Amino acid sequence: MFTRIVVGTDGSDTAAEAMRQAIDLAKAVGAELRVVSAFEPVSKRRVEAEKHDAPADVQHEIGPREDVNLVLDAAAASARKEGVKVQTHPVEGEPAEAILNVAEETDADLIVVGNKGMTGARRFLLGSVPNNVSHHAPCSVIIVRTT
Repeated sequence: MFTRIVVGTDGSDTAAEAMRQAIDLAKAVGAELRVVSAFEPVSKRRVEAEKHDAPADVQHEIGPREDVNLVLDAAAASARKEGVKVQTHPVEGEPAEAILNVAEETDADLIVVGNKGMTGARRFLLGSVPNNVSHHAPCSVIIVRTT
């Protein structure tokens, strides 16, 4: 049925529900889970300033991926706790594009995303993550009701 499932997370409560359902599905069908979290690029000047203010023993960890890595580590731990094989993908860029790229690169069978996206007028101009993913996915998509 499914062998590789991609799920996106940003660490929010709604993303946690999509993650939970992706883990349950991966466990039920014996699929591998690929967890994606996107981050925006940060200027080199800002990164250097943050490093300067940090203790020397943690300066090497400071960068635009640090928060994303914490989110991904927590998500992966949840999957492993359920016996699901998991790989994480921190990706610089826009969330929908990150999810789609990982799905394509890993030859995913399924993408799982939460239904919460952008709201209001911006949603119609830019589109929400679930909307963009569902319209451009290289595989099947499940949109989990998270709200």
